[in-house]
Amino acid sequence: MSLPILRNSREQHRAGTLTFGTLLAALGETSFGWAIVVFSLVTLLPLPPGTTLLTALPLLVTTGQMILGYPHVKLPTPLAQLRLDQEKLRRVVLRLRPVTRRLERILKPRYASLFLRQNERLLGVLLFVIAFALFLPVPLSGWFPAVSLFTVGVGVVERDGLVLCAGLALGTLSVLLTAAILISLAAGADALIH
Repeated sequence: MSLPILRNSREQHRAGTLTFGTLLAALGETSFGWAIVVFSLVTLLPLPPGTTLLTALPLLVTTGQMILGYPHVKLPTPLAQLRLDQEKLRRVVLRLRPVTRRLERILKPRYASLFLRQNERLLGVLLFVIAFALFLPVPLSGWFPAVSLFTVGVGVVERDGLVLCAGLALGTLSVLLTAAILISLAAGADALIH
């Protein structure tokens, strides 16, 4: 699962062409699943706090295009040309390797009806909400939506409805966690004001 990302990023890094757009194109740009996998991996890179305001944007664009019924991912030029750090990407992929190895043991095509074209817009809405929770600069909450989106992306790539549902369940929990933190922060701010 992670090997194509490592192989393609290494080749493009050597050629000096490693960007969001080129990596996604090499992995199969018509696949929303690959886009979600790649963009959620970038979000999991060791980056300064608040960076999810930028790294979540491609996920919002991708899931927004699913809602709009696009046949494949169309990246805006500024996003497509964003350069990636191959070494950081490699470290994140290798760190996730134990997770992807376990997933590979259980991954298989199942619950094919979940991936029918008519369900794509609803799936896009659910994923957009999770991506929005990731986009919000809420302390301690960003990792969970990113992992859930990664899991969903793996499920879409492998056409595994069970993994897709697991990712959506984790995503729902991450949205609830983000909402709880926001409510707590708002209550704390209100208490300070009054």
